[in-house]
Amino acid sequence: MPEVVFPLDSTKKFTEQEKLGHNRWHPDIPAQVHVKRDSTFRVHCREWFDGAIHNDDSADDVRDAPLSTVHVLSGPIAVEGAQPGDLLVVDIVDVGPIPQEDSGPLAGQGWGYTGIFATQNGGGFLTEQFPDAYKVIWDFRGQQATSRHVPGVSFTGIVHPGLMGTAPSHELLAKWNAREGALIATDPERVPALALPPLPQDAILGGLTGDAFERAAAEAARTAPPRENGGNQDIKNFTKGTRVFYPVFVDGANLSMGDLHFSQGDGEITFCGAIEMGGFIDLHVDLIKGGMSTYGVTENAIFMPGNTDPQYSQWLAFSGTSVTLDGEQRYLDSHLSYQRACLHAIDYLTKFGYSPEQAYMILGAAPIEGRLSGVVDIPNSCSTVYLPTAIFDFDVRPSANGPVQVDPGMGVPRSSF
Repeated sequence: MPEVVFPLDSTKKFTEQEKLGHNRWHPDIPAQVHVKRDSTFRVHCREWFDGAIHNDDSADDVRDAPLSTVHVLSGPIAVEGAQPGDLLVVDIVDVGPIPQEDSGPLAGQGWGYTGIFATQNGGGFLTEQFPDAYKVIWDFRGQQATSRHVPGVSFTGIVHPGLMGTAPSHELLAKWNAREGALIATDPERVPALALPPLPQDAILGGLTGDAFERAAAEAARTAPPRENGGNQDIKNFTKGTRVFYPVFVDGANLSMGDLHFSQGDGEITFCGAIEMGGFIDLHVDLIKGGMSTYGVTENAIFMPGNTDPQYSQWLAFSGTSVTLDGEQRYLDSHLSYQRACLHAIDYLTKFGYSPEQAYMILGAAPIEGRLSGVVDIPNSCSTVYLPTAIFDFDVRPSANGPVQVDPGMGVPRSSF
């Protein structure tokens, strides 16, 4: 096992750990760990809400989830010799749930969760159709995930970090705040909000204290969206064996990570759509000096995915076009066409006895494939959702006999009002 450079005690909250990570992006957050080039090490990660979501049959914890506290990130980790303009080469050597011997009451060992966020608390990809909070608990057995809340489904996990990235420079942070602030100003009362501005409340900034903390907290960027530094990209193919090339904006690069997922479908469409978990990640790091200009990677990471994805061979695909539910035509709106493809798949699965919420959770957590299938045929873009048929323990394909009716079990827990 590689050296654990960022250990976490599963029985303690994030702010009680020996090494304190962070939940905002800011260049002044000091590195908690220093590693050499061409080194391999292990990092422990808390699940993104730091134990606020429980293994039970109520969605009240998802409804009340403290969005101002996320994501709890392990880091920053400074890489010796890294300078602005370099590319940081990160290999994901291994990634998985917290080992059994390290588990504790807050670890979530052996299980994870998927949630639909209420519109008032961030919403999701289909928040107009699903405005309330729901939750599904998934149990892990080896590489397989099953749920008492979604019967008849079992699939191989596609374990990956939802969030990993380097620290921004002061100039890049200012650019983020300016452009996101301008977007918010176009509709400042919108629910859910158009973007999340800096929020000193609940900010965790590693080793910063006093006036330095106050200054940074007032401008530090929230971790919810992906940006030029990588961040919360939620790419399900960041599996074991992946190599990522991150732009370096500050000395040391200051790499951070968290938000580990046991599985996820393309798009993480419920917002908390992956199977969230605590766990570990083993990384190898190196540098390409001057790599940003050499390869034209001036913003946004590039990566080579690993080859450990689950091998499903048969799919049932659903398509959608850029026409709203009430019949309004939109021009090449790929976001809308993917929504319509997802709604098409959800409606199909309800014919087998699943509730719409159960079907929505399946699309969020199972390793579905999402594709932009056509983006040039005006006025309609075409998006598709590929659902692996082998994840069901019954035949989900259309036939002359009609759909088999699955026992919906206890259903998806919904929040109380």
